[in-house]
Amino acid sequence: MSEQRPGPGIDTSVPHVARIWNYWLGGKDNYPVDREVGDQILGMLPDVARLARASRLFLNRVVWHLAAEAGIRQFIDIGTGLPTVDNTHEVAQRAAPESRIVYVDNDPLVLEHAKGLLTSTPEGSTAYIHADLRDPDAILEAAAETIDFSRPVAFTLMGILEFVPDDDQAYRIVRRLMDAVPSGSYFAMYDGTNVVHGEASDRIVDVWNASGNAQLVLRTPEEIGRFFDGLVLVEPGIVPVTHWRPDAAEPEAVDAYGAVGRKP
Repeated sequence: MSEQRPGPGIDTSVPHVARIWNYWLGGKDNYPVDREVGDQILGMLPDVARLARASRLFLNRVVWHLAAEAGIRQFIDIGTGLPTVDNTHEVAQRAAPESRIVYVDNDPLVLEHAKGLLTSTPEGSTAYIHADLRDPDAILEAAAETIDFSRPVAFTLMGILEFVPDDDQAYRIVRRLMDAVPSGSYFAMYDGTNVVHGEASDRIVDVWNASGNAQLVLRTPEEIGRFFDGLVLVEPGIVPVTHWRPDAAEPEAVDAYGAVGRKP
């Protein structure tokens, strides 16, 4: 694999979640330190690579459902990660070309790739906000340049709330976001669990947290369910991401549970 030159603000001496995830998905936007940690985790639990792919497909199915079936035309994707195939705006605008999408991330490498994200159909629009999930007010203020908050909005927070270890803070963030949008809006997310692989998943968290990366916490399906308090869950509710409206026969579960909820 040829090595790319890091851009300004990118520390290649410390592994980074977005780059490790990119490595597991078969991408090239990663460095030796990311591959080292990624391989260490894969050696402990090879299923992590399948989880990475499955979580991406979950996002695709969720966005397609919201745009094609639920009629949502505005999306705020927080914790965007590095661009890959079928990004949120591509799926949403395939279903509804007039869709507006705002991406949010605080990773310098994602910022470098933002121009690649800012493509759109002529009828719709996309924008990128360099901001931190822990500051939802800043996200909402910046998103208002693209998003009409008098109309329904869908928030997607895929595999990002697990990097807010404090439960109370994580729940407050989601409540603040959902308080800012009208009835008919949606919230979709997944987070890691240890339901499927038990102690193996716990050991991976220990390796991850010792690597110098952003600290990670696993939550139970019940704890994930608390993010949806006050919302109406879309069937099939809180399930492994592979079991949320799969395209084919229900595949084997992975250690990531997710759901979609509608604000009544």
